[in-house]
Amino acid sequence: MNYIADLHIHSPYSRATSRESSLAGLLAWARLKGINVVGSGDFTHPAWFETLGKELEPAEPGLFRLRREGDVPSPLAGVAPAPAPVRFLLSAEVSCIYKRHGRVRKVHNLLYVPDIAAAGRVNRRLGAIGNIVSDGRPILGLDSRDLLEILLEEAAEGFLVPAHIWTPWFSLFGSRSGFDSVEECYGDLSGHIFAMETGLSSDPSMNRLVSGLDRYAMISNSDCHSPSKLGREANLFATGFDFHSLRDAFKGNRRDTFPGTVEFFPEEGKYHFDGHLACKVCLDPAETRRLGEACPVCGRPVTVGVHHRVLALADRETPLYPEDAPEFFSLIPLAELLGELLGAGPATAGVMACYATAISLFGSELELLLRTPLDHIARHSPLLAEAIGRVRVGRVHRQPGYDGQYGVIRAFAPGELPGVKRKKGDIFPP
Repeated sequence: MNYIADLHIHSPYSRATSRESSLAGLLAWARLKGINVVGSGDFTHPAWFETLGKELEPAEPGLFRLRREGDVPSPLAGVAPAPAPVRFLLSAEVSCIYKRHGRVRKVHNLLYVPDIAAAGRVNRRLGAIGNIVSDGRPILGLDSRDLLEILLEEAAEGFLVPAHIWTPWFSLFGSRSGFDSVEECYGDLSGHIFAMETGLSSDPSMNRLVSGLDRYAMISNSDCHSPSKLGREANLFATGFDFHSLRDAFKGNRRDTFPGTVEFFPEEGKYHFDGHLACKVCLDPAETRRLGEACPVCGRPVTVGVHHRVLALADRETPLYPEDAPEFFSLIPLAELLGELLGAGPATAGVMACYATAISLFGSELELLLRTPLDHIARHSPLLAEAIGRVRVGRVHRQPGYDGQYGVIRAFAPGELPGVKRKKGDIFPP
């Protein structure tokens, strides 16, 4: 079966997360996005774990459906997305903060388990170690290697994925608190790691500059804190519609079962370049090195970003892919693209009206962005077809993000579009 999965999300119990990130809210937006499997997020939080047990029921092996899924309305009034199954897969993110080799390490890890009982066993072990109540993404003084051991002992069929592996502050390879190799972090259990989450600020081509990552699948997820952000990164599957087939597709890392990933253009990620946001200083790695990693305005250390950190560990000048490696498809989220065409913010009423029209015409966001023929799009909107065509071939204009500030990716150069405010009829002519 061909399907799309977004396996890293957060519940309303995580900090800075929308109250709309209920199971019903996630399901409703997954339908609009064209996503078939959604990570539950936060199964370690007792209240959310209770909600998962009450509101979900087993479906395909290791996957769950919402008990009253037929009662969930569309988030956009009057818009019925293309019918497709939406399932949940039990997931959680744990923030491990601990000392190793004389340094404080801060690594985020994703946990995936196939059933409620396994999640409960993991929770009991983690609850005995630290506070799993105060945040949906618990912060524990637990070594990443020991977290992996707990998962293997309590959920033998589960798996662990290092989260957003290049993010400066909280990741496996983070410039501020990470490691230089997988083995240094996970020690004797490193062989149980088979996938890495690239994060919004990197893509597979960047990761394939590092030979130490050759054996790992490069996976992508939204890490969304509100359901409308689902699918900004995601994974494409052509395999059985169940937990074990999904896991084994990552393990195999071949295009026939794991065709690829949906990606941000990495420059849009908020830690792609180096910089100091307080001083509005954005630097490429060469300039950062020339300045000795000091902000040219205030003299304080800049935040060394993902691009810089990848280059520091790279031992190749060009990416190396196996012949059957999964592909990746860099996209601009549809609301952002429509916002550019209208000259308005992505959450404004005019943009959402155009978004609703697009879903009604083309079935789902990812179907439109990835697969719908351009000539078919052009019959309804020549301007949108031109924008999507440019995005698909990477002919975009990039302003890199840095030090927590998202970058900006545009399909049109400044001055290409008329300098007047546009309306829905300019995008979808009557």
